[in-house]
Order: sequence, then structure tokens, then C-alpha cells
Amino acid sequence: MTPRVGVDVAAVPRVAEAYAKFGQRFLRKFLSEREIAYCGDSAERQAGRWAAKEAIGKAMPTGVPRPRMRDVEILPSDDGRPHVMVAPHTTLTGRTIDVSIAHDGHFAVAVAVIPEGDALQVGPALPPDFRLPDRPADGHKGTFGTVVVLAGSQGFTGAAYLSSMGAARTGSGLVRLLVAHTIYPILAQKCTEVMVAPLPEIAPGVVGHASVSGVLRGFTGADAGVIGPGLGRDASTRRLIEDAIPRIAAPLVLDADALNLLSEHRSLLPRLSDQIILTPHPAEFGRLSGLDVPAVQADRRGVALRFARAWNKVVVLKGAGTVVASPDGRVSVDPIATPALASGGTGDVLSGVIASLRGQGLTSYEAAVTGVHLHALAGLELERQLGKAGGLASDLLPEIPRIMERVRSIQS
Repeated sequence: MTPRVGVDVAAVPRVAEAYAKFGQRFLRKFLSEREIAYCGDSAERQAGRWAAKEAIGKAMPTGVPRPRMRDVEILPSDDGRPHVMVAPHTTLTGRTIDVSIAHDGHFAVAVAVIPEGDALQVGPALPPDFRLPDRPADGHKGTFGTVVVLAGSQGFTGAAYLSSMGAARTGSGLVRLLVAHTIYPILAQKCTEVMVAPLPEIAPGVVGHASVSGVLRGFTGADAGVIGPGLGRDASTRRLIEDAIPRIAAPLVLDADALNLLSEHRSLLPRLSDQIILTPHPAEFGRLSGLDVPAVQADRRGVALRFARAWNKVVVLKGAGTVVASPDGRVSVDPIATPALASGGTGDVLSGVIASLRGQGLTSYEAAVTGVHLHALAGLELERQLGKAGGLASDLLPEIPRIMERVRSIQS
């Protein structure tokens, strides 16, 4: 596996100039007391540590918060090579970090290497209320919950695939996918591990109010569900979800077109079950709340909490630094942001991940916080493997169980 590598160069004269001007005040910005004692008045040693700490930061994945320089201590080991120690409760706690420092005339050069398996943020930095479901050795498919997904329409079969497979890859025992009759053959062939069921349609690929009884039958026995990805915005589809959602007993994740359709009848939202999780991106949140997108983005944490209370629902406001807000006042802002997730369909995967965790026994808030963070970690892994652009939503699917297993191994 390829390690993560960072390189930095520091100009020794510039460090010497800053030390001469500001003295210990300058050194304490980036050195521990033991490092200050070791470096003494040597600008070469001071510059070497500056370069090494910058190199460590550059070796970390995009979006993972870097520790403060003073939380990383670099001192010589018994054989003279640099030994890296990291303060508790940082994103690097427990990681193996190798550093090499060299000097060439007026420059200090440092190289930092973090082994691939140690590069992800999966230790003490996990968000509060992050919890993975138990996986007992004697469990069976009934142990791990049934998730039902109502999604897709003509031209948007991918959304149905990604949401249902997101639930399957997160560990649900059974996943059922309800789709319009016309697109049933496509999904039945593509989703071999998901039970696909056709519904009556009012137009090719469009489910409408005539499908209410079939939808309610399909959700019978569900432990959690997803409604909305790629569903379309036909007026009859709106009547379907407005009639069906209040009659479904399972906790639901409402995403994409379910949110867009409900935005046309916003007064209904507070009256729906408090077990519902809403997962809008900023534009969908704006339509639901009546705010414009700049107002939403200007105070993401504040508006998410305000409307979570007003709607009495857990709200997941997606985007860089996804916000999860609960009606009881709890708020989580995920620390990870990566452009690898900025492609169509990644939100559909997230809806399935959250529903799966909810169906496996987590509370709505726990499922949302945990699902968001797992999804973000999988995005970081895509960035590591493929780069910041070009990763596909479907590439997230095999990464999710790997990330979950990695977290479990560190937590055990």
C-alpha cells in the first residue's frame, strides 16, 4: 500500500531573523519546551523542526484537521534519528510517523511519511455520538435490519441503485427497493443483492398516487426506509408521498425529490413523525425553509439547529463540513471536507448509509452523525486513491465496509 508523503523546505536565515527579533515568543509558536531546550540557539535545528512539522501536515489527507505544531514533538532518538511524538486527542494520535531532516546551506529540508493504514482519521477524533452497530458472531440477516427504499424514475435509475446499495454496503440484513414498473428490469438486473419490486406507474418510470397501497405494503416490516432519491417531481408523486409518509411506521430518511416535493407543502413537515431524518443540500434546505441559499450558507450550524427544532426532526445539512442538528439542541459539524465527494450520486449513497444504521438500532441522531462521518472517511479514501477529481459515487460503496472495519479494529 502506498504511504502518504509530505515534503517541506524552511529557510534557515528567515528562522534566525525571527528568533533574533521575537526570541522565545517565536519559538513557542511551534516548539515544545523540550524542543526549545534541545535546539538552544541553533537556527538550523529550529528550521529543521519547522520544516518537519509542515511536512507532516502535508502528508495528511485533505479535509482532516492538522494538529497544532506544538502538539507534535520531534526529538532525537538514541541512535540520533528524529523521533515523532504527538499529543493526545489529535488526528494523529496513535499514528506511526517517520521523519527525515537534512540541511543544505541556507535551507532545512524535511520529509514525513505516514503509512497508508495510519492516514485516516478514525481514532480519538471520531465525532461525539458516533457509534457503529454491534455485529454479533451469531447474527443473521434478520438481526441487522430491513431497509426499504422508494426511489428512481426514468433517467434516474442510478439514484435508486446508489441509495439501496449504500444501505446494503453498510450492513443491512435485507434491502428492498421499490421502483416504477418501467424501470424495474433495469434495477432488478443491476441490484442483484437487493430485492427489487415493481410498482404501478402513472407514466413511464413515474410512480404516483395510484401506488399508495403498493408502497405501504412494500414498507411492511421495515426497520428503516429511504424515500426520494431520483423519484421525480410529478404532482401525483407529491400526492403519493404526502399520503404515504404519515402511514409508514418505520423511521425514514427523506432525501432529494421527497424534500423538493414537501417544500411545496411546507406546513406538513412539522406534523410528520419525529423519527424522520431530513438530508437536504443547501438548495433543498432553502426550498424547505424559505431561505435563500446564501443565507443558509452564511450560518449553516445556526439555521440547521433552528429548523431541526421548528420541524422536530434530525436535519443533515450536507456540504463541506456537513451539519447534523437534533431538535434537542445537539449539533455535530463534521470536520472532514473533500472535493472527492463533489459529484452526482454521493448524497444518494449517504441516504442509504444513514437508513441502514437507523435500521440496525442506532437513534436518528446517532445514525446521522455516524453515517455522515463514515461517508466522509470513504471520500477521503477515494481522494487518496484517485485524487480530488474523477471519483464516482459508486466508488464509495466498497469503501464503506472497509472503513467500518478499520474503525472497529481501532476501537476494539
